[in-house]
Amino acid sequence: MSFFDQILQYLIGGVTKGSIYSIVALGFTIIYNSTEIINFAQGEFVMLGALIMVTFSSVLHLPLPIAFVCAVVSVTILGMVFDLSIIRPAKKASPVSLIIITIGASIFIRGVSMFAWGKDPYPMASFSGDKPILIGGASVIPQTIWIIGTTLIILICLQLFFEYTITGKAMKACAVNKRAASLLGIRVNRMILLSFALSGALGAVAGIIIAPITFASYDMGVMLGLKGFCGAVIGGLGSVVGSIIGGFVLGILESLGAGLISSAYKDAIAFVILLLVLFIKPTGLLGSGDVKRV
Repeated sequence: MSFFDQILQYLIGGVTKGSIYSIVALGFTIIYNSTEIINFAQGEFVMLGALIMVTFSSVLHLPLPIAFVCAVVSVTILGMVFDLSIIRPAKKASPVSLIIITIGASIFIRGVSMFAWGKDPYPMASFSGDKPILIGGASVIPQTIWIIGTTLIILICLQLFFEYTITGKAMKACAVNKRAASLLGIRVNRMILLSFALSGALGAVAGIIIAPITFASYDMGVMLGLKGFCGAVIGGLGSVVGSIIGGFVLGILESLGAGLISSAYKDAIAFVILLLVLFIKPTGLLGSGDVKRV
């Protein structure tokens, strides 16, 4: 394989990772815009989506499309329960306290999942086989195409939702100014509940489409959640477009760094990039607003 073929292979791998990071980053951004808190349990939504999908498809032997829908709906409901049972009762707490609550909830969900599914990773069959597809000089497995294609569909649907639906515009209004939105008759609590439902659905989809490559395990959400958070911050926390760009930038740079430097630094690269962005532009690539000292 020539050098250019290797670069192409790394770029395809980077776009694949970036697709997952972008979806997870969008989950962070949607909740941040509606509540001004960072939900560090977002990675657990990813993990639950993968494990529930494995249960429906491999244990209950449901057809793939039905298992997919059931897993996404299950985690969507769990996202709503998360808001109603954990976030809403503590809504008067400070943002820092709420962040700590989400960290505690993340640990709790991971512990329950460990007891429910065990510590062993679960394999999941690819959606359309494992025979590699040659693109130029690079080899691509079919699941990669599913990941990239699903991500593009999600991004298009979200764009249409926020731009052309009343509910989407109401959620954007709450992100700008919740009090003003409330005065206009928008039910802010309902929009917050919807944001957790949407965040849960996004996390579930990310976990389902990545599971055939990484396997599903109770602790898979930890690193994916941190990488998604890094992508959201790099792109500009609160910016939907920034989260997408940040996720792809992170995935591509991580893949190139692991391939050209060393795979041992694969996870460290993400946090180094995060620190560089915070030093150079604390609000992120597309972020705006004043930087506050906490």
